[in-house]
Amino acid sequence: MGILSWIVFGLIAGVVAKFLMPGRDGGGLIMTILLGVAGAFVGGWIGTQLGFGVVTGFNLGSFFTAIVGALALLFVYRLLKK
Repeated sequence: MGILSWIVFGLIAGVVAKFLMPGRDGGGLIMTILLGVAGAFVGGWIGTQLGFGVVTGFNLGSFFTAIVGALALLFVYRLLKK
């Protein structure tokens, strides 16, 4: 996949994560994109380590994994920001 498609995928995952875990975090669109893209990497790595399989392409499993990773990063970000 191209880098642009991963950014769009990360943006969507980041927006869903912020929707599921609302709050005043700041950072705007850039932070949401970074959160989503990093969440996809973190979620994919954790999923692979736990034996859930690898993240391949744009499918529902990959999207769910990216959202869970973005939620985890958002939680850690909020803990560190306090």
